Amino acid sequence: MWLSPEEVLLARALWLTERANPFFVLQRRKGHGGGGGLAGLLVGTLDVVLDSSARVAPYRILHQTQDSQVYWTIACGTSRREITGHWEWLEVNLLQTLSVFENEEDVTTFIKGKVQGILAEENKNKEAKEDEDSGKFKEAELKMGKLFGMPEVEKLVNYYSCSYWKGRVPRQGWVYLSVNHLCFYSFLLGKEVRLVIRWVDVTQLEKNATLLFPECIKVSTRDREHYLSMFLNINETFKLMEQLANIAMRQLLDNEGFCEDKCLPKPKKSLRNVSALKRDLDARAKNERYRSTFQLPKDERLDGHTECTLWTPFNKTHIMGQMFVSNNYICFSSREEDVCSLIIPLREVTIVEKADSSSVLPSPLSISTKNKMTFLFANLKDRDFLVQRISDFLQRTPSRRRYSKTGQQSPNSTGPEGFPGPWDMSATGLAAASPGAASDNGQTAHRDDTAPTATRALMAIFRKESPEELNPKMAKEKMKEESWNIHFFEFGRGVCMYRTSKTRDLVLKGMPESLRGELWLLFSGAQNEMVTHPGYYSDLVQESMGKCNLATEEIERDLHRSMPEHPAFQNEMGIAALRRVLTAYAFRNPNIGYCQAMNIVTSVLLLYCNEEEAFWLLIALCERMLPDYYNTRVVGALVDQGVFEDLTRDHLPLLYEWMQELGVISTISLSWFLTLFLSVMPFESAVMVVDCFFYEGIKVIFQVSLAVLEANMEKLLSCSDEGEAMTILGRYLDNVCNKQSTSPPIPHLHALLTNGNDIPPQIDIFELIKSSYEKFGTIRADAIEQMRFKQRLKVIQTLEDTAKRSVVRAILTDTAFSIEELEELYVLFKAKHMMSCYWGGSSSAADRHDLSQPYLEQYRIDAEQFRELFVALSPWTCGPHSQVLASRMFRLLDLNRDSLISFKEFVTGLSGMYHGDLIEKLKMLYKLHLPPALWPEEESALEAAHYFTEDPLADVSHATYLLSDMDFLLSCGDSDANVGGEGSGLPVRDGNGNGNGNGKQRKDEKAASQDYRYHLRMWAREKEDPKENIKELTKMNQEQFIEMCKTLYNLFSEDPAEAELYQAIATVATLLLQIGEVGKQFSSPAARRPNSDGDHQGWSVRGEDGACTPEAALVGGVRPPPRAGGESEGAGDAARAQVEGARPAERAAREREASAAQLLSDEEARDDTSMSSYSMVSSGSLPCEDISEDTVLVGCEQAAPPEGVPRQAGNVDAAWSISFEQILASVLTEPALVGFFEKRGEVGPKVAKCKSQRAMERQVSSSSDQELSPTSG
Repeated sequence: MWLSPEEVLLARALWLTERANPFFVLQRRKGHGGGGGLAGLLVGTLDVVLDSSARVAPYRILHQTQDSQVYWTIACGTSRREITGHWEWLEVNLLQTLSVFENEEDVTTFIKGKVQGILAEENKNKEAKEDEDSGKFKEAELKMGKLFGMPEVEKLVNYYSCSYWKGRVPRQGWVYLSVNHLCFYSFLLGKEVRLVIRWVDVTQLEKNATLLFPECIKVSTRDREHYLSMFLNINETFKLMEQLANIAMRQLLDNEGFCEDKCLPKPKKSLRNVSALKRDLDARAKNERYRSTFQLPKDERLDGHTECTLWTPFNKTHIMGQMFVSNNYICFSSREEDVCSLIIPLREVTIVEKADSSSVLPSPLSISTKNKMTFLFANLKDRDFLVQRISDFLQRTPSRRRYSKTGQQSPNSTGPEGFPGPWDMSATGLAAASPGAASDNGQTAHRDDTAPTATRALMAIFRKESPEELNPKMAKEKMKEESWNIHFFEFGRGVCMYRTSKTRDLVLKGMPESLRGELWLLFSGAQNEMVTHPGYYSDLVQESMGKCNLATEEIERDLHRSMPEHPAFQNEMGIAALRRVLTAYAFRNPNIGYCQAMNIVTSVLLLYCNEEEAFWLLIALCERMLPDYYNTRVVGALVDQGVFEDLTRDHLPLLYEWMQELGVISTISLSWFLTLFLSVMPFESAVMVVDCFFYEGIKVIFQVSLAVLEANMEKLLSCSDEGEAMTILGRYLDNVCNKQSTSPPIPHLHALLTNGNDIPPQIDIFELIKSSYEKFGTIRADAIEQMRFKQRLKVIQTLEDTAKRSVVRAILTDTAFSIEELEELYVLFKAKHMMSCYWGGSSSAADRHDLSQPYLEQYRIDAEQFRELFVALSPWTCGPHSQVLASRMFRLLDLNRDSLISFKEFVTGLSGMYHGDLIEKLKMLYKLHLPPALWPEEESALEAAHYFTEDPLADVSHATYLLSDMDFLLSCGDSDANVGGEGSGLPVRDGNGNGNGNGKQRKDEKAASQDYRYHLRMWAREKEDPKENIKELTKMNQEQFIEMCKTLYNLFSEDPAEAELYQAIATVATLLLQIGEVGKQFSSPAARRPNSDGDHQGWSVRGEDGACTPEAALVGGVRPPPRAGGESEGAGDAARAQVEGARPAERAAREREASAAQLLSDEEARDDTSMSSYSMVSSGSLPCEDISEDTVLVGCEQAAPPEGVPRQAGNVDAAWSISFEQILASVLTEPALVGFFEKRGEVGPKVAKCKSQRAMERQVSSSSDQELSPTSG
């Protein structure tokens, strides 16, 4: 590329001159290319270690003048070809002009101006995005693409200097982290090390420190472990690796690939060596932590954060912490955990003002809300900028208003993409109020009568009132309510409430039933989403009403299994509410749809919330608080199960070792996590766990699970098997009771099944929760996320391995490949699919990877990827013809015509080529030259009908009434009277050439179907039958046979017995051409013309003089040519020449015409006398332009058309055809061909070669570019 001219003082240091003239010098870097000796090796090593730009551009052009010692760089190049282009441009365009200058300074000024002009022209149309990345980073990206052969779409995220441990020797170099690959390159004294690892292949990624590898990162794949160390900033590197590996796992899990954020704000100042992708990933990580900390919607984006203090009126003090500002919220978190946190939705903000600064309160900022709360922040570093940002976000907040819970009005914002836009409140009514709010003011929001949303929680409707209103339990419940009311008065109520350690203490003591629904909505963040999307649930219910799919069927099956012991779900009202909520969510998120255990959780939500609130709580659970729990493979639950095992090992090591032997942990914990203990504990007790879960998140479930194991440690250590351990834990959980519950006890079905004779003591749920916090309260959320990442890699890769084994087992009986071969083929097939996902393809990733399909159908590839695999793995090596054969094979295997091939279809075709017998392989080759394999483009039946209606005479069908070899011999030996009679199996013709009987009936049917629908139906019926034997195979016309001959000649080109095979196929081809030529004489309308006497005295065929003679039927017809002598050799050479000389465009046209011709009926061909004429060339009417001059013609002759005149479709010999049986019989006469097709192949070497090619593809070198001859001038 051209460079802005810069001075170079030492032009020849570390560079070699290859070309020179009076004004320019072309140089090559030492150590690049051949030669260089020890100095070259040292220079190359230094370039790699110091990350020199010369490693990317080892060629350059300098400008020089004779009297000056200063050189100017004006161009550089990554390859010889690139730098040669610049050099030749300079010689052609500038040398003559420069020779007229007298002053050398003028020469330099002119060259610098010219180069600057070229640069300005090149950069004029470049996008602004290209300027985001620094020049140094662009160099690194070019270097990665050159070293590892990555395409331009593979984006580099960042690169770091490090050492790769190869054995016990560290190799200093650079690690390149791209979106889809981890790459390492080192060059040390002439020895190169290249490493390429796909992120989807990583099974373990951890940072550890050992004596041998100090502070290193271990990257594990299924094959081996790799160690990288000596990082300048190992924490930053490891965090970026985690993010990229997570993106790859997400791609494997649900097809969610990486999509760059186009709305990422530009940095205020240019960041050196930091790419836009790196900033994007950093912003995503911060957004994720921000949303997780404050339970905000998934589309919330953090704009910035700053240190500040918050005045807390409840204890009259300033608390140090951080303020976070996003597009819809202002949040605060104290520096010390659990001291105070705050969430202020911008929809609630009324006033943002700067207060007067003082020494006690510097840079204060006051924010007021609609519920009369005022928040005072101070010690803000850039208060003016912060106020401006908040004002900008407030202006974007929609001003649409709705009735809130207290009767006041508050603004709403429209939803993110995928939610409805601005909502017409007059048309749909208002969302329902929460139960807690309704109890305060006695008002219920107005609703549209047509909306099927319940206005009350089911618990309030079906609650059985206790006869004693003032019993101790009710008094305890009233005290809880009063405690929460005091808390609301002191700390605020609603989203803007101060959340402190006192809030958590109240949660641990239990939420009152009257406030439970409101507090669940508040602490889970579901209230924010519900308020900002009014009417969304009603819309979904109306949209999903009456629609059926797999999810709705599963929902109907589980409806009556959802808490059947509770009165609310023993009638249609509760069942209908549960149905509506689950169905609405299945339509909102079809990727999850419905999963077992969702019904249990949702039924509990409906007891304390109305339908809409339960719906938004379910969204918070499935999409934020329990990610990936409720998909088809419950990946999230399996990940947390692995985290639970790690926590058990850390906190209860003795019990962990024993239970690992029993295999209990993985068995018992899945239902605990999926249903939040609702399915294993009594309802009144499990609800207390759910209270804590909505406030603290998943860490509560881990704490309670560890407390349960710790309480039963002694009994579990004495267990002898898994069943006994599960019984102990089951009975323990059955007896966890809630002594403060005011509701009548609900019988627990699980308890009825596991209860024994000895009644174990009851365990108070409050004591269990308190014990879990005291003993395991040190578990932190960030530590859980770290463990989740580690387990996610393990779980998803285990599921992928399980899927691979399932696919192999399912397909093993259908192929002759071994288990190991099938697994290797599956890995290659999946790798090709994954490459198309992140490097693009002809179809979308969602089309290629359908998770709703069985394992055999999940991964699919398109035609381009199939061609690459076919060429690499097929035993039929056809040279340049392999691409054509691969395209035909793809169309043959694509049975459902979706332009995608599944692994089963791929292996089926490959197995036939490797392990099929002679008949199977020949049949596959035969079908590869018939439609649809020979059809270059897919045409619908209507298009085909339209095509034939426009020009029915443009093509003809091949004859149906062809004789087999035996029928032909018998018919020739019979009398003229028997020809066409009953014994021959041929229809008897009348004087007009029509059949008497069935022929007339078929003609009537044809007349009644002028639009060809009858023939299309018959053709479709033939295609529907997959079980076809060799007798049912469609006969091959002349064009298709020529194509098959070409394939066979290419197929034998690399075989050791090439000469013998060519001789054999020449003999067989000539014989088949003669058979087809003779057969057409008995099926052509011209051959069946009556003689001058008007009767049939045999089948007449034209002689050489044009007369029709019966004897002409046997002219050289069935005898193969001699195997020795010049004639057979000439025929073989000629056939090979005509095969290789076909023009691709004409071949494609002939394929389309030949395939379309099959849809025409035989009656049309016989009725159309214009198609009776035919000509015989080389025993088979070969197309004239496909025949070389030395072709030996057998049988009748025909003059070739004038040179340059294209062959029209009407010249195709429609009557000529050949059957598979005839081809098979002819091939069996040649031992060389029999041996070739009976030979079994081994796919192992092909797979190994394909793997090595995949590794070498990324090691692209410029050594193959054109060489330069050094000259001097």
